[in-house]
Amino acid sequence: MLKRMFVAPDPGRARLRFAARAVLGIGPAVVVCFLAGHSLAGAVTGGLAALLALFTVADPTVRGQAVTTALLPAVGLPVLAVAAGLHDRPVARDLAFLAVVGAGVYARRWGPRGHSLGVFAFMTFFVAQFLHATPARLPELYAAVLLSVATAAAVRFGVWCYERRLPPAAVPAPPGGTGLARVTTRQAVQATAGAGFALLLGQLVSGQRWYWAVGATWWIFVNTASRGETLVRGFRRVLGTVIGMGLGFLVAVPVHGAPVPTAVLVAVCVFGIFYTAAVSYTWMMLWVTLLAELLYGLLGVLSPGLLGLRLAETAVGALGAALAVALVLPVTTHATTDAWIQRALRCVHACTAEAAARLAGSATADPAPRVAELEQLLGRVRLSVAPLVHPLNPLAARKARARRVLALLDDCAREIRGLVAVAADPEASHDARLAAACWRVEAAVEALTAGRAAPTPHPATNPSPTSVPAPAPASASGPAVAAAPGLAPASGSGSTVAAAPSGSGSAVVAAPGLASASASCLAAVPVHGTASASGSCLAAVPAPARASASAHDLTPAPAHDLTPAQAHSAPVPIPAPRPAPIPMPDSADNVALSRPHGPALVHLHGLERALADLAEPLRRPAGARLVRA
Repeated sequence: MLKRMFVAPDPGRARLRFAARAVLGIGPAVVVCFLAGHSLAGAVTGGLAALLALFTVADPTVRGQAVTTALLPAVGLPVLAVAAGLHDRPVARDLAFLAVVGAGVYARRWGPRGHSLGVFAFMTFFVAQFLHATPARLPELYAAVLLSVATAAAVRFGVWCYERRLPPAAVPAPPGGTGLARVTTRQAVQATAGAGFALLLGQLVSGQRWYWAVGATWWIFVNTASRGETLVRGFRRVLGTVIGMGLGFLVAVPVHGAPVPTAVLVAVCVFGIFYTAAVSYTWMMLWVTLLAELLYGLLGVLSPGLLGLRLAETAVGALGAALAVALVLPVTTHATTDAWIQRALRCVHACTAEAAARLAGSATADPAPRVAELEQLLGRVRLSVAPLVHPLNPLAARKARARRVLALLDDCAREIRGLVAVAADPEASHDARLAAACWRVEAAVEALTAGRAAPTPHPATNPSPTSVPAPAPASASGPAVAAAPGLAPASGSGSTVAAAPSGSGSAVVAAPGLASASASCLAAVPVHGTASASGSCLAAVPAPARASASAHDLTPAPAHDLTPAQAHSAPVPIPAPRPAPIPMPDSADNVALSRPHGPALVHLHGLERALADLAEPLRRPAGARLVRA
């Protein structure tokens, strides 16, 4: 855990700048509240509003971030009024709190903006319980929220808006579906049920601090999509709370609300929350717990008994979340992991196609946004596989397989980044072997994703005795052929994949989504050797071994389409035979490595090897799912 925090990569110092700006934004917001004559409760409310404005707003563009920040008070102030108005009506207050929980989670279906507004609404109701807000204090709290959000916005969009120099962040589209098939709808029902359990049991533990249990349940459901993810996040929240309590006994209790030391420690906690949030939820909860202890010290109510009560309420909230995801409309880890791995592989397909088009001279092809999207998708894959690679997971075999999948996907991302860097070089030239390798990569991705990768047209290349001509576009009368290297048949919309018979030793790969008529040549490139076919015109790249394949070996598979909801839950059928590793270019290719397109070939061959190796850990015969939690 220490290594993850202090050694984790921070490209462009993004986390460092994120945390430093948070301190620079929240500090002035609190100072402005005090200068306006607000009480300590008003300053605490303003500081929390500024923290949320800087922490939760994550739209991909600066303009979108500004709009979302401006909408925060429009959502938070009415919720604050409801919470204060129902302060003396426990039943109505509890029902309103649960309604805010459900609506806040459901709002995630509208992307980052819905998520930010939902979090702000929930935390506004939460802070009203924290401060025991009444209607008489609403004017002060309103002013504190408005002043703090405005101050934080001035720092974020005026003083230090480093996002303006960065390309828009790629945000993967949420999985589709309707009704209860939509993940956000299921989570809204689960979170409401879990929060209801936590509220009832939390009130039995403490009639005053019960909202801690509801808060724990809420935050456990943030950034999770399956049963396993939620359970792991709950465990990490409890662990972070325990460590934070231990640190609180050493730091917060001795300070006991002294203004200057508390202010310095609060700034350190804010920096820690923002710096570790993207790396470790346990570390983030450590800083959140210590921050809460320091605030209770300022309010004069901090004691060892209060720290023990916080731990008990956190455990109640984690239990509520665990029961909800296990019993109420459960979303399995297996289905979620399948969906994110498939999306990551399809993004590899798109990156390769864009890079190939760029190398072929296309002025409109730009693989850079696809690479950013791939990084986001790989982050989601790591999150969904986290339950299996968790240290407490007793299933050693599945843990090893999951780690192998993550390592190979990281290999794919590394090769894609290298390929895109080569494609961005204006000196890079195009070679027919690049198109051939790109077609092999795309065919392998289609096989791994059951043929659901979108077919991409490729630029034509000039044929030569050792090059692969681009095949003609598919026609209605001709069958589409794409034989995956060493893999069993898989089909998809716009393309088909068919392998040579078992034991034949040959495999022919055609560009996905393309077909050959009787008078046209099929461009085929073997992975393990050059294939030749009788009755067809097959131009192939030289390779060490040669095999033969008849025209009847290339049999089209039926096409089918899947809806987004089906793609989210359907497993990827991976056949049993494992393909042999893709050989490196032979001596004829090695001569070309000194030319500008040589590095691109190296990256493409590395990508082929990684995709071929992925067939083994992703293969799931009966009873051997990658993740079952």
